Amino acid sequence: MTRIDARFAALKAESRKAFVAYVMAGDPDYATSLELVQGLPGAGVDIIELGMPFTDPMADGPTIQLAGQRALEGGQTLQKTLDMARAFRASDDETPIVMMGYYNPIHNRGVERFLADAKEAGIDGLIVVDLPPEEDEELCIPAQAAGLNFIRLATPTTDDKRLPEVLQNTSGFVYYVSITGITGAAAAEAADVGPEVARIKARTDLPVIVGFGIRSPETAEAIAAVADGAVVGSAIVKLVEEGRPVPEILDYVAGLAEGAHRA
Repeated sequence: MTRIDARFAALKAESRKAFVAYVMAGDPDYATSLELVQGLPGAGVDIIELGMPFTDPMADGPTIQLAGQRALEGGQTLQKTLDMARAFRASDDETPIVMMGYYNPIHNRGVERFLADAKEAGIDGLIVVDLPPEEDEELCIPAQAAGLNFIRLATPTTDDKRLPEVLQNTSGFVYYVSITGITGAAAAEAADVGPEVARIKARTDLPVIVGFGIRSPETAEAIAAVADGAVVGSAIVKLVEEGRPVPEILDYVAGLAEGAHRA
């Protein structure tokens, strides 16, 4: 059982929904980013998604793209992202960390080496958005053999024919993208999301967490009410872009978490 599995089991026992927060590792610099990540559990975050900056983030909107550019310009690397997870683990051995990004940096490092390093650093799961199920032998299956969850995205365009393939080797949870398009775009609507979550849950026992288009505690609550939890990324990253102090960002995150936990 991974930390992700254990966290969802604990949440289920408490009849609580999950709140997941995404931050870009190294944005705007390593020290500030680490301070933010270390503060997330205290703000009510159940699972941390740690973005791996990449030069060509094709699924991300302008906010996440710019965050990745700032991180890379500040010297962030895949190694420093692993170092950040390791530093976090020095004071927190319970909160799950999911690394989210693209395959190229992992491929460049070498899958076997990356998986060993990620496991040693305290990473619990991976979301690699540009590896479809047809490429499961590349990273998904080796990752699960190494004890890491491999989390897959489902979208409004994932029809009933495609869904079983998406779910086949997924573990940890299913990340449902509430809108078509890039991150940070339109607002999520619970009325649209609810039936889609139900359709996915009819095919899997995994928790279904919904992200994209959530910016307020009210929306986090509404979305979590029709799913197993909510993810917020771009809205948090936007505050980093604006240069807000870490305590202010964590206050905002705490409000979102409270919203999801009310559901």
